[in-house]
Amino acid sequence: MGKVQRHQGANQADRWRKRAGRRRLSRRLPRPLLGLLLLGVGTLAAAVTQFAIHSTAGQQITSGLQTTIGLQSTIANWTEPLPGPMQGRASVIDGDTVEIAGQRIRFNGIDAPESRQYCDDAKGFEYPCGRRAAQALDEFLAASRPLHCSFVDRDRYGRLVGNCERADGRSVQRWLVGQGLALDWPRYSSGAFATEQGTAKAARRGVWQGRFDQPWDWRAANADKVEKVSQPSSGLSVLGNPGCNIKGNVSVNSGDHIYHLPGQEHYDETVITASKGERWFCSEDEARAAGWRKARR
Repeated sequence: MGKVQRHQGANQADRWRKRAGRRRLSRRLPRPLLGLLLLGVGTLAAAVTQFAIHSTAGQQITSGLQTTIGLQSTIANWTEPLPGPMQGRASVIDGDTVEIAGQRIRFNGIDAPESRQYCDDAKGFEYPCGRRAAQALDEFLAASRPLHCSFVDRDRYGRLVGNCERADGRSVQRWLVGQGLALDWPRYSSGAFATEQGTAKAARRGVWQGRFDQPWDWRAANADKVEKVSQPSSGLSVLGNPGCNIKGNVSVNSGDHIYHLPGQEHYDETVITASKGERWFCSEDEARAAGWRKARR
């Protein structure tokens, strides 16, 4: 091989080596930068992922706690064990509900006209059949105390649902239906008081003397007139307002308007009769504003 050819070959080999070196250099130099870039992207992605996980988990935990608290509250309200039989002096709330020692009791299987409900009498004139039923029940219970009740359930308002008898053993539900002051409620009674209702209807007693709306139908059509149901023993009404457990009584002797607080001497024996102008209050301020004064003991 000649000198010129050897020189050209050497030059070509040098050019190949330089090109190879540049290619290797181009492959080497970006790696640290690429690594740093990938590390940064990876760190950022991990941070975003962790944030999303913790954020979602936090929301889930918060939501879960709220749900659990809500469920526990509901379960505590509606799965509370039923108490054993109870007896005591009953205060009349309306035609199918009484209170014994601060505990509301709804009579099982019957439905009386609502406190604000009116019916037509035999001559077609309206009369307050709801208040009339409550007044008659008050007088019936006063004739043989105490009242004995055994419980079968709680209603959607948390009230106890029970079968009740006077001290002489007479069934309160059968008497109310037999006098036409309440109706047999087949939805819950399975016709247990159908015989008494048939007798009252044939004799045109109570609501059967004229035209009337069945209490459950009247409530559906007059939701704005239905009084709020509260459970005084819990101190909190079903609708979330303070419990209306203060008794506003009108003295028979003096006509004074006196309110009694739970725990006072005559609280349990005080009977509230709406037809006499007596009522329940949710606070002492409300009672005083209405003209009632606090009982002395």
